[in-house]
Amino acid sequence: MLDAPYVSVKLLFAILAFITGLCVGSFLNVCIYRIPREISIIFPPSECPNCRKKIKVTDLIPVISYMILRGKCRKCKNPISILYPVVELITGLLWLLAFLKFGFTFETVAAIFLITLLIPVAFIDLEFMIIPNGLVITGLIGGTGVFLFHALYRPVIFFDLPLWYAPLIGMISASGILFIFALVTYFIYKNDGGMGMGDVKIFLPIGLILGARLALLSLFISFMIAGVLSAILLILKKLNRKSAIPFGPFIVIATILIIFTGPDLMFIY
Repeated sequence: MLDAPYVSVKLLFAILAFITGLCVGSFLNVCIYRIPREISIIFPPSECPNCRKKIKVTDLIPVISYMILRGKCRKCKNPISILYPVVELITGLLWLLAFLKFGFTFETVAAIFLITLLIPVAFIDLEFMIIPNGLVITGLIGGTGVFLFHALYRPVIFFDLPLWYAPLIGMISASGILFIFALVTYFIYKNDGGMGMGDVKIFLPIGLILGARLALLSLFISFMIAGVLSAILLILKKLNRKSAIPFGPFIVIATILIIFTGPDLMFIY
């Protein structure tokens, strides 16, 4: 039976994780809007994308400000995309779930970092069909830190193989498989589509953090989700065989699923 002080402390940290996640989600909105447009994520300060007026600090409270303003800019009254509070809520909830799942462990830090990296990957790729190199580099820097900590101190993390170099296997194998697939699709479709190199590169940090087993399982599930959804859209005639579909969101969904249910899915597989 857990002690009351421990429960109270964990509840406090759970609330803190959710609130921090909401705030980080607000920053991710800036990244999602500015990075693919090659605008600095630091300057200028937050502004309305329509009237370009600076947004007051009191109007930047995650989710709450959107509700108070009824989804409109205070100055020009133009609508604000619903994606802003959605991204904030998704980030806050996933941070909360990561803490509840892994508690006061190194896995929580690794999971939160990877989740925070992948959220803008999904939304940017969905709109622009690119995965910016800046996000990949950020992921590699953080992933290297996770790998080094894991190699030096050997904490149990994400049901990985009991080998210090397992994350390197995950990084090389998952990205390598996608690279071969990208080459094949390039020769088949030429300029009409095919898998982008951004999908290949984003599996480098994913492999470094998830390790060999779960990185490959994430890749497998990515293809499964993409295949099922594409088949449904083809049947519904929402797509044709030459339609381009961003693969990044499928990678993100599969990887987040793996973070929380990896060992169970591995057992089923």
